[in-house]
Amino acid sequence: MTVRLPGSKVLSRDEARRWRAEQSGHVVFTNGVFDLLHAGHVDVLCAARAQGDALVVALNSDASVRRLKGPLRPVRSEAERAYVLAALGCVDAVTVFDEDTPLEIVRCLAPDVIVKGGDYTESTVVGAREVLARGGTVVIVPLTPGQSTTSIIEKLRAQRDSEAR
Repeated sequence: MTVRLPGSKVLSRDEARRWRAEQSGHVVFTNGVFDLLHAGHVDVLCAARAQGDALVVALNSDASVRRLKGPLRPVRSEAERAYVLAALGCVDAVTVFDEDTPLEIVRCLAPDVIVKGGDYTESTVVGAREVLARGGTVVIVPLTPGQSTTSIIEKLRAQRDSEAR
C-alpha cells in the first residue's frame, strides 16, 4: 500500500478541479472549519468516505472562519487544519475556499455526493440543489453526542479560568 504524504493531498482550487476530472468513481464532498479535529469530525469524514470512491474536503479559509465565527477563530491556521485533515486515510483531497459558503467550490468540483453532519437538513446544505440536479445524492450523518469544537473551547477556557483563581 502506498501512503500519500499529507502535503500532497492539499490542493489549490485549480489542482482540485484537475484532481476531480481524473476521478473515475463517485466523488464525495464535505466541507467545514475543522478547527480542533475531534471524534465527531472523524465520524462524519469516515461516513462520507463510505459513500463513494474518493472524498474531497473543502476547508474554510482563516478569513472565512473569522467572518463566520468571530475574531477569536480559528484556533489553528488553515494550513495546519488542511494538513491534519489530509493526514487522515479517509480523506483523498483537501482544498481551501475563501467564500462564506462552499457553493462555488461545489459548482467547481461537481461531486456525486455531498455529506454534512446532523445539524443540517437536505434543504439547508449549501450545494445540495446543484448535486441533486446532476442526479447525485445528499447524505446527512448523525452527530456524535458531546462532540463540538465550541464545547471543547469552552471547556478549555473554563479550565484555564479555574486554574487562574
